[in-house]
Amino acid sequence: MSHGEGGPRPRPPLKAPRYCHGPDGQRTALNSSPSFSPLLPVPASPMAGPRDPAERCSCRNTNCVERPLRRLFEGLASGVAACPWPFVLVPLLLSGGLGAGFVFLPQRQANDIEEQFTPTWGPAKAERDFVRRHFPTDDSERFSAPRLPTEGAYAALIAVATNGTSVLEPAAWADVLRLNAAVHDAEYERLCARTAGGCASPNPLLSRRGDAGPPAPGSLRFPVNGSEFLGAALGGVETDGGRLLRARALKLVYYLREDGPEAQDSRQWLESFLQSISSKVADLRLGSIQVTYFTSLSRQEEFEGNTRSVIPLFSITYFLTITFSIISCLRLSCIRNNTWLASCGVLSSGLAVLSSFGLMLFCGVPFVVTVANAPFLILGVGVDDMFIMIASWEQSLMKKEKSNVKSLLAETYAEAALSVTITTLTDVLAFFIGTWTAFPSVRSFCLYTGTAFVFCYVYTLTFFGAVLVLNYKREQGNRHWLTCMRVDVGKDQAENSCLYNACCIGSCSGQPSQPEGEHPMSTFLKKYYGPFITNKWIKVLMVLLYGAYLGGSIYGCTQIREGIDLRNLANDASYIIPYYDDEDKYFSTYGPRVMVVIAESVDYWNESVRLAIESCTQNLENISYVDKNYSESWLRVYTGLAKRGLVNIDSKTDFLNNLSVLFRILPSFEWDINKTQDEIEASRFFIQTVNVTSAVDEKYLLSQLREAAKQCSISLKVYHPAFIYYDQYLVIVQNTVQNVVIAAGAMLVVSLLLIPNPLCCLWVTFAIASVIVGVAGFMTFWKVNLDSISMINLVICIGFSVDFSAHISYAFVTSGESSANKRSIEALSLLGYPVLQGAVSTILGVVVLAASNTYIFRTFFKIMFLVILFGALHGLVFIPVFLTFFGNFGSSPHNTMSKKLEHRFRNDKDCP
Repeated sequence: MSHGEGGPRPRPPLKAPRYCHGPDGQRTALNSSPSFSPLLPVPASPMAGPRDPAERCSCRNTNCVERPLRRLFEGLASGVAACPWPFVLVPLLLSGGLGAGFVFLPQRQANDIEEQFTPTWGPAKAERDFVRRHFPTDDSERFSAPRLPTEGAYAALIAVATNGTSVLEPAAWADVLRLNAAVHDAEYERLCARTAGGCASPNPLLSRRGDAGPPAPGSLRFPVNGSEFLGAALGGVETDGGRLLRARALKLVYYLREDGPEAQDSRQWLESFLQSISSKVADLRLGSIQVTYFTSLSRQEEFEGNTRSVIPLFSITYFLTITFSIISCLRLSCIRNNTWLASCGVLSSGLAVLSSFGLMLFCGVPFVVTVANAPFLILGVGVDDMFIMIASWEQSLMKKEKSNVKSLLAETYAEAALSVTITTLTDVLAFFIGTWTAFPSVRSFCLYTGTAFVFCYVYTLTFFGAVLVLNYKREQGNRHWLTCMRVDVGKDQAENSCLYNACCIGSCSGQPSQPEGEHPMSTFLKKYYGPFITNKWIKVLMVLLYGAYLGGSIYGCTQIREGIDLRNLANDASYIIPYYDDEDKYFSTYGPRVMVVIAESVDYWNESVRLAIESCTQNLENISYVDKNYSESWLRVYTGLAKRGLVNIDSKTDFLNNLSVLFRILPSFEWDINKTQDEIEASRFFIQTVNVTSAVDEKYLLSQLREAAKQCSISLKVYHPAFIYYDQYLVIVQNTVQNVVIAAGAMLVVSLLLIPNPLCCLWVTFAIASVIVGVAGFMTFWKVNLDSISMINLVICIGFSVDFSAHISYAFVTSGESSANKRSIEALSLLGYPVLQGAVSTILGVVVLAASNTYIFRTFFKIMFLVILFGALHGLVFIPVFLTFFGNFGSSPHNTMSKKLEHRFRNDKDCP
């Protein structure tokens, strides 16, 4: 088979050509890539003279790691070539058997947001357990929303006055009352969380005024009116001297019982609420307010719907990938057309997804929505491996056109399998190292994807190798690629129609198609792009461009935003997005009301202990995110009663016995003290946070509160249900850096073992670091946060950085050209187009995710696009230029030191 008959060349094996020098001064290529014919004379450098026999190549690879691998692959190839059908059927049957694991998919789906997207051992989870044990709730008798250890079971409505008016004006207030009456039905009355003998009010103003008219401007104080905190009830307020004048928005929150036998009924009521609230609001024809809604179920239900939204994109992805693969492998000859090879290569990736996912489901690994990204990535990488195999197969045919299929496949595997092994090993290592994380969603994704890469590798060497053999036998039998009917090419086809000859022969004239010669892209890279990029002024420009890239990347890294915004877990069209928008716009002034828990038994009756507690409280209140005017402490009130002479608290007995006086005045304080007969095991008070409007504020609030609590001489815990999600800020950077550093170290070790040139390994390491910095920095400009989703992609980034950089740098350091510029041009002409093709195939695997209406999938596309873009940019632009500056281990005999270094680098890797 002639090499020139193929379409765009796939990425060749990693090995760049080595040369043997004969006494005539000519160099012979040993293992050339597709752009070169192996074992053909290559003109020597004009400066190269006769070589000493001691310096001649041995014409064989003696690398300690590479040689055993080659033997192993040659043995596997011999088995596949001798009996291909079992290697076709067994992967099909194995995939079918393992695919049965999908019956467990409904049970394995684990899309609980808290469980999957918050740190497994987050401190807030331990704090919540402590609060639950020491301050049990009773939502059937004494409900208090700020005292809940969880978000609770609730439905929420935000009513915003239209036309810039106030929600407290008569028309808007009347609409609010009608809306409240429509929600407050008989079933809600039965299931509502209760306090003081009735349902907990959805808004303090409603409980105070009932069906009366709105409060007059200036009649209420804000944010605290008497004992009622209105900061979370009214939004967009205007005040005058602390007096409420107007408010743009009002929030109604309907809490239900989540404990006891009514819990399931409460869930059903919430589901019914979601189904009917839109129609109820429409039927009410509320002209003075606009309503958005949310429930405690909404975030989870909307998140679980994301997986279904991405399923239609699979078919588009497979269509694009198959089309690209077929075009890349298309030939004019009806016999040598590799359409079926391309289709089976894509099928091999699909089988890998089926097998790996089925196995993981059998093993009980949770299936998280992030895992739905994996098939897109696996498809792109699997097609890349297919291109490597086809390229090496064509090279084997060129060198041994008359050989039998065993020797052809053995040589193909000896060359291609090493490259596939390196790229697969680096990618799999990156994924399995990614399982060392505190985020279960990342752990699940890495397990599924890493296992899929292993299956993809195995099926490439078995299933696809067997397809290569069967396709070769078809070609040897001169059979049509589509019909498998024998085609008579040697006879005169002049009497046949042009259409017949074009379909069956490959040309209208009826003559067999001729080789197309070197691919135009390789010619372009060698004659035009290579000399252009190595021009001294262009190199200066490239250095400046890299400086701008690096500077922008570093700046972006300093501006990176941490943590996942919970609204991004729903799709763009979800009803919860307008609710979050209204909440951020009108209710962001007052943040979480934080519990401060005294987590040990102390002598409260000792004045020095009370002073220590007060000092700790003041330290917490001095934090910039806390407004000390709205703190609520039972101990302060109790101490105030003592100072007024109403109670005596100076002895243990008096202190404990007189608590009943405090509880008569403020009954809710009884819920803040965990008291046994003779001691107080734990107690709590509350502080009010303000101006927590961004992820940065949430991070600093949590860290400052915990730091202040840690410095207290008494054991304190700070807790709010939102802290479960805030915990991600404290570990996301640490986890990301840890995984990236470990994975990069592993990549370097793999490179040193399998790429026998230390200089090449140094450039691989440089590329890994540079691409990671670039991706992390530029994702900030693309409004992508550093969260558990983007952390997955940064780990992937490492494996793909190796793929792009290793090929170009290794081709450079093993080139026999006389100057660094020529070696760079040769490396680009050999491997530039295959690197570009590999990038395109991977991008095609994920590009449809850009059309997704879900943040998770769009983020996956954005970061993968940056990874591939910057990886290809380094492989095709930056590294070829930098190698001409720092990689001048040339072949010129005048550079004796360079020659000795090169000779030593190669010999150090040889077996004794």
